[in-house]
Amino acid sequence: MVGEHLAMRNSTFFRSVNLIAMSIGMLPIHLMRRLANGDTEEATDHPLYPVLKRKPNDYQTALEFKSQMQTAALLDGNAYALVVRGFRGRIISLIPLKRGTITPLLSDTYELSFRYNPVGGGSRILPASDVFHFRSMVTLDGLRGISLLDVAAQAIGIAVQAEHAAGRLFKQGVMAGGALETAGSLSDTAYARLRESLEERYASAENAQKYMILEEGLKANALTSDPDKTQHLETRQRQSEELLRFTGVPRPLAMLDDTTWGTGTEVLGQFFVTYCLLGWFVAWEQAVERCMTGNEPDTLYAKFNDGALLRGSLKDQADFFAKALGNTNPWMTQNEVRGNFDLNRAKGGEELPIGGKAAAPAPANPEVTPVPPKEPAK
Repeated sequence: MVGEHLAMRNSTFFRSVNLIAMSIGMLPIHLMRRLANGDTEEATDHPLYPVLKRKPNDYQTALEFKSQMQTAALLDGNAYALVVRGFRGRIISLIPLKRGTITPLLSDTYELSFRYNPVGGGSRILPASDVFHFRSMVTLDGLRGISLLDVAAQAIGIAVQAEHAAGRLFKQGVMAGGALETAGSLSDTAYARLRESLEERYASAENAQKYMILEEGLKANALTSDPDKTQHLETRQRQSEELLRFTGVPRPLAMLDDTTWGTGTEVLGQFFVTYCLLGWFVAWEQAVERCMTGNEPDTLYAKFNDGALLRGSLKDQADFFAKALGNTNPWMTQNEVRGNFDLNRAKGGEELPIGGKAAAPAPANPEVTPVPPKEPAK
């Protein structure tokens, strides 16, 4: 039986789950609002905004909440949180529900509800508006996501058995590097002297590469490596690769390969975001819209700032923003560029540059027209 405790003891599986959960947890979710003129803005005045971005409940930070929910969605396929409402039904808190206590139900009229079975006993039905349900993107019934522990159970089990085999090899296997043989027999004195010299004069790293003095016709024979033992490493390597296929984490990010620190690492990070995290970003955003936007589903939506993970080097960013500001047809303002680096807005930075030149800053007091100085009298 492959359970979560056994699976999380595998270094490759733990690294993959931890990397995805950590990446999701550290990025903030912004609650956005669509305006009538087609623009968008952060809905900072909405009560759900601080719940998603800063404080989901009284005992967790936003990072801890999202990491816990993401881990549950990976292991079980589903993560549930109780939606706590305050005055006028406003959402004031999200409390993660214990795993295995919630079951989604779909009635004959296609109305969604949830059966809640607390640990202390009892059972009650919760309406869909009281439960935030975040699930895996792969589902067979449209209600429950597929558990990673279920689909990867065989790969995890083989990896665990390979670990156990390696442990037995180091615990019970013969690790001798060679043997001493003689055509005759050793005297008790020669045997005791040989054993003492092996233990005291030739053991440990300090005595590496020293030559031994053999007596009474002894010959040293090195033992060759057992092919079955060397295959343990190949088996463990192969199972690590198999687990990564289930999670979508690239090999170097699971620390299976050495990689050059530089542009290759940047491309690798972009690959990880695009082909592993991006699907989870969309799943989070649409789960928030489905469960918590209430009467404003057409105007409110959630958004991850995945651009922070997709940024290249400082040189690449400088080249991109220089083109965005300095092109003959610029498409970004100074304040939009500054916003990408969490910098405060600059005065006069709301206008698009004209003809590749930055917009002139507005005067300190636009109502007062500056008077040119008078020429001195001759």
